[in-house]
Amino acid sequence: MNRVSLRRVFHIPGYDPIHPRRYRELYRKESAAQARISDYDIKVQGGDAGQGFHWFVQAQIDAEPVQARIDMLVWADIVRASMAQTVAASYGQLLRTAWIYLHSGTLRRLMWLRKGPIIAALYPVGMLAGQLLLALWLGWWLGGLAQAGLLGAFGAAGWVQDGAMIGWLGWLVRLGVLGLVCLSVLRWFKARDNWLFAHYLMHDYAFSAQHRGATPPALQDRLAQFSDQIARALQDPVDEVLVVGHSSGAHLAISAVADLIRAGHLPERGARLGLLTLGQVVPMVSFLPQAKQLRADLAFLASQEAVTWVDVTAPGDGCCFALCDPVAVSGVTPPGKRWPLVISAAFTQSLSPARWKALRWRFFRLHFQYLCAFDRPKDYDYFQITAGPLTLADRFRDRAPSASRIDVAASKYTAMALP
Repeated sequence: MNRVSLRRVFHIPGYDPIHPRRYRELYRKESAAQARISDYDIKVQGGDAGQGFHWFVQAQIDAEPVQARIDMLVWADIVRASMAQTVAASYGQLLRTAWIYLHSGTLRRLMWLRKGPIIAALYPVGMLAGQLLLALWLGWWLGGLAQAGLLGAFGAAGWVQDGAMIGWLGWLVRLGVLGLVCLSVLRWFKARDNWLFAHYLMHDYAFSAQHRGATPPALQDRLAQFSDQIARALQDPVDEVLVVGHSSGAHLAISAVADLIRAGHLPERGARLGLLTLGQVVPMVSFLPQAKQLRADLAFLASQEAVTWVDVTAPGDGCCFALCDPVAVSGVTPPGKRWPLVISAAFTQSLSPARWKALRWRFFRLHFQYLCAFDRPKDYDYFQITAGPLTLADRFRDRAPSASRIDVAASKYTAMALP
């Protein structure tokens, strides 16, 4: 086995506009909790300013000291720019995204896999439609009151001489009130989206669908930067370089690692390369008609000996495609397929009944559980993976893939970009 004393970790978050500081504080809090539960030592220190957002970890696990540097590969600025939409533009974006998934047949194929993420995808459609209907109803009702009040005032003043003109004026007032109330109500809902997540989820799906699965140019440039950073770390005197992609960040991590291997940036000797995808939603993108590059990256990486790729999901996470082999379901399984190793974090077993009961209906919190402590940990422990003495390859060397994984081709589109 290859023992690790020095490790570089690169974390690619999902579609998240929040400053990466949030991830450092989450790691600090949850690693301390896991260390108390699992009886090991772990300490987190902030990194040096001006070298990208990162932090350092010192751990003593199984009586072996390990040092790790964890770098956040940030694309939150791209996320924030994509979310800067007016209310009207947001509804236009919703209609375009729904049309792409429906007209391409992608939504129907996705429904063959897991219902949870489809419900999550349909949630913003239903919620935003409900908000619009409520706003229209309230605006129409208040507009009717304003219309009736205007006509009553004109009648009491004896000004009703031209009934047709007064009728038209009343309707203009009603429609004006309808527009103002509708806009105010929709803005009120959007200002409270940190509780409802309707706009957030809609922007997430719209971002992936805007080019029908092709990588947006701004994100393509960022992925090239990510690959360069990881490639430079592979030249450092470390034992392992681990790339972690969470949620929407999973398919970005896949593409970044595929790019650096294709470019020949993996040294023959030196650090082991690991890829850990958590709570992935790869099919939401790979099933789209123009996701040719992502499908090529999936097929390429699946047969590489130079990397160890472990994909961790959980059926209890309704926001991911749990136990769906992203290569197989995308219909791009290559000859000699090796990866990914698809396993379950088994929330219902690795969390105590009381903890599971507390979290079960907190869907977004559960989607981040992969980065948190488990009070009944099994073989998946995020902190031992990122700060423990075993490489990803050795930790899961004898681990069999989940027997309930889905590994049948389901995508309508399987064309891949040429090398």
